[in-house]
Amino acid sequence: MQNIKFTKMNGLGNDFVILDYEEYQKTNFSADELAIKLCNRNFGIGADGLIVVNPNTDKTDISWIFYNSDGSVAQMCGNGMRCFARYIYDNKIVNKKEFSVETKAGIIIPQIISDNEVRVNMGKPILEPDKIPCKTETNLNIPYKIDNNNFLLNTVSMGNPHCIIFVEKNSKELALKYGSKIENDSLFPEKTNVEFVEILSKDEITINVWERGCGITLACGTGACATTVAGILNGYLNNTVKANLPGGALKIEWQGSPDDTKHNVYMTGRADYSFVGEFVI
Repeated sequence: MQNIKFTKMNGLGNDFVILDYEEYQKTNFSADELAIKLCNRNFGIGADGLIVVNPNTDKTDISWIFYNSDGSVAQMCGNGMRCFARYIYDNKIVNKKEFSVETKAGIIIPQIISDNEVRVNMGKPILEPDKIPCKTETNLNIPYKIDNNNFLLNTVSMGNPHCIIFVEKNSKELALKYGSKIENDSLFPEKTNVEFVEILSKDEITINVWERGCGITLACGTGACATTVAGILNGYLNNTVKANLPGGALKIEWQGSPDDTKHNVYMTGRADYSFVGEFVI
């Protein structure tokens, strides 16, 4: 038996187990196996994902290892990044409020705003279908029929693929009913996150998310970013948006337009501690 120390954090209810690299090394599990074990809500700690602090990088101030609860790799996670950033700063692993993090989606720059609020430079959105990836000729307003419903799919990558569907109502019910089917559709070679979105005004939206590798989650930071980009490109939204998710709200900023998409997306939101403890491996 081996005890490992962990910290449980959440970003708007999207929850994560965070391990220091030394604790991760104590286990005999690969990262994907450990994610499945620790994230299990009945026999483990319970979480949407596992984050391991990885100091082994020459490119940035710090790096991370991130896996979804089903053991699949996540290139990027906005809520996870906010929690990771606060954990790194509070534990003096990096002694500055703005720093660089190496991820599988590239270099991400979080900034500590206050005790529980973090702003993250999420980088530029990826809009080319083959890079998202999705097997379509365009990334906006793709006709899609499922059962007796006709949807228009909008695909955007924030380092991980997203499929955004704007609807007038019932976004939660639609996410529950169709999220898994769309996630696993052959249009998406690496599967996809799915967002059903209701537009409240040009400055505010409500999002319900089916997260790739997790299912329904209370919040998805990259999903809120991807949704805002798709909304702006369609002319539905202004450049600063309040994105309401089941777990709370995020502020998303993107100064892009259909004629100028080469701008970084910024996300601001809470990162909170849930509890700390030891787990018996």
